[in-house]
Amino acid sequence: MARRRGLRRLVVLLLTLALVAGGIYTAVFFVQRSETLVSERCTAVVGDRTAELAPDQAVYASLITAVAVQRGLPPRAASIALATAMQESKLRNIGHGDQAGPDSRGLFQQRPSQGWGTEEQVMDPYYAVNAFYDALVEVPGYESLDITDAAQRVQRSAYPLAYARHEELGRFFASGFSGQTPEAVHCTLRSSALPGDAGAVSAELGKAYGPVGTVVDGQTLVVEATGSQAWSIAHWAVANAKGLEVTRVEVAGRSWNRSERNGWQESPAPDGQVRITVAAREA
Repeated sequence: MARRRGLRRLVVLLLTLALVAGGIYTAVFFVQRSETLVSERCTAVVGDRTAELAPDQAVYASLITAVAVQRGLPPRAASIALATAMQESKLRNIGHGDQAGPDSRGLFQQRPSQGWGTEEQVMDPYYAVNAFYDALVEVPGYESLDITDAAQRVQRSAYPLAYARHEELGRFFASGFSGQTPEAVHCTLRSSALPGDAGAVSAELGKAYGPVGTVVDGQTLVVEATGSQAWSIAHWAVANAKGLEVTRVEVAGRSWNRSERNGWQESPAPDGQVRITVAAREA
């Protein structure tokens, strides 16, 4: 009898362990499955209207707008640049041209043969964006021109009317990334797979905006900024969250959390600074 009771206990224990293991496997499976099913995207919301970009496109959109902010250009300049880059390259840094411009390269499909610089230069997004703005500011009254007219005077495209297709997208993301519309840009992303580096975030931020006051404290980068600049930097951090493994951005009483996927929420974040937190390293 004692032997039978012992066998029953062993069987119960084994069944219990099997159920626990099965439950763990099922939970892990559904967590992984839910991550896989997340549709990654970045959204700009202005009023009751929205525009969307893929995360890699949003990275370049944030850079294009940040350079305008760095140069002291109006949001209208960024709107024109974004609409232009969307038409020319779908906001991707492509290394080839087309039949009309076989030597075209980069975000704006700038042609070395037309004096835009070397192929290496126009494939550098920072160079390409500044080259576009250098040409745009030479267009008299560009701020009051239709996007089609302003873009065409810079680009000299064979299809000048095509820029107008992206006017609304350009305006919405320029408004958010310039900080003119707080809480406008948020991204839905899968969880971080790797640890982040706050120093790397600081370096990329400096390239986009020029010198900004930053303090790296372990996982968190603190940037001293107020008003529209603070929101511009905060939106930039959200747009770059996927590549830089950013998990949380806090600014002016609001926060974006990568894990929550529900946009900007109320938080105790103080005014006067932007706090950017990256994924932690495993202990």
